[in-house]
Amino acid sequence: MLTQTSELAVRALLLIGLEGGTEPVPPRRLAERLECSPTYLAKTLGLLVKAGVLRSVKGAKGGVYLARAPEDTTLLAIVEGTQGLLIGDYCRAISGSHDDVCGFHHVMQKLHRDMVATLSEATLADLMRRPTAGAAAADRQLCHMQFSGCGADDSDGPARQLQGPVAARSGVT
Repeated sequence: MLTQTSELAVRALLLIGLEGGTEPVPPRRLAERLECSPTYLAKTLGLLVKAGVLRSVKGAKGGVYLARAPEDTTLLAIVEGTQGLLIGDYCRAISGSHDDVCGFHHVMQKLHRDMVATLSEATLADLMRRPTAGAAAADRQLCHMQFSGCGADDSDGPARQLQGPVAARSGVT
């Protein structure tokens, strides 16, 4: 459903948000924490900058930071920023009326509407409230949102990392 790029984007944004979100975070440090390719991450971050989800600062103290508050950053903006517009075109010839399309197309239209609605409702702030699976779930399955320094096995846990202006804006303590 989501591409690896979108998933990496969500993980990177979670990490940036958990670190405060207002100071530039160097891409190299993000890549280390996320345990991913710095080149692939740089391309992903570039897409988020182009989409207006992140801002970038060049130079020795450069990096990326959130362009807006986490509660104003929807998952739809993140996904469309990395994958492009979520559109479905399953029937080649649609003559003005959607009554002429196949049954599969009707199902895909509903799926598209539901997916867009769900991604529009969910925000980065929502994800920051519970960035990773709890300890019990972490034992049973690998959470794709895990990254170095933020997981069920950390003694201080993710809540410790939610501090500063972003946490205050998000209502997270």
